[in-house]
Amino acid sequence: MYFDGALNRDRAGAGVLFISPKGEQLKYVLLLLFKATNNAAEYEALIHGLRIAVTLGIKHLLAYGDSKVIIRQVNKDWECTKEKIDAYCQEIRKLEAKFYSLEFHHIPRDNNVAMDILSKLGSKRSIVPPSVFVQALNSPTVKMEEEPPTKPDLVPAIGQLVLTLDTDWRSPIIDFIKNNKIYPKGKEHEKLARRSNNYVVIGAELFRHSASSGTLCKCISQDEGVRLLSDIHLGICGNHAGASTLVGKAFRSGFYWPTALVDARNITRRCLGC
Repeated sequence: MYFDGALNRDRAGAGVLFISPKGEQLKYVLLLLFKATNNAAEYEALIHGLRIAVTLGIKHLLAYGDSKVIIRQVNKDWECTKEKIDAYCQEIRKLEAKFYSLEFHHIPRDNNVAMDILSKLGSKRSIVPPSVFVQALNSPTVKMEEEPPTKPDLVPAIGQLVLTLDTDWRSPIIDFIKNNKIYPKGKEHEKLARRSNNYVVIGAELFRHSASSGTLCKCISQDEGVRLLSDIHLGICGNHAGASTLVGKAFRSGFYWPTALVDARNITRRCLGC
């Protein structure tokens, strides 16, 4: 397993790559939607890589990273002097018990180019290739009182008005599907039942069936969707792409939320650069 973290201005991302003894590869990009240092991003990559390995049933693992600090700390060669870093180390100790053998090795950055690319896809919020798994992390893995999870800053900084929802639109659907919650009979119950037919819950995440391709799109909050549209728009603003084009790119990247078209129209109409 190879892992890496990256910072891009105020955004952080991470990447994880698994290579089996037969050469098969699994690639993951992590979007860190909270304030994180470079070391924290590295630890998030390592911890989530270990968790994925546990989920896959891997019992023998070699983990490679290009951060000498992280490798020395998890190998207990250096002490974790800061409280935040110590919390990450303690989490890794818990995960170690789930493996028969687990080794951490430092490699030069030049030998970790693939990980550098994956982590920067996350930090730059770039469009991720279909063959790569994407996961958005809204809060740190460990509790850090000094740096509480922050809500991602949205696009109003460029003069955009955003239509916001009072609650997370995914909650009632997840509750209906996963917990079989009984709602009062009537139009609202029927409406929610019909709507839920287009969705499926995997773990704690909600996915929507794509009507065109039949693939699953990960459902995200409106705040996350607005930020995604903003990043796409900033990358193609010179072409004056329309709202439908922005939404199409977001959906093809594997994400979905119900107010996407409205949010895209707000961005294209009110962006001061257009």
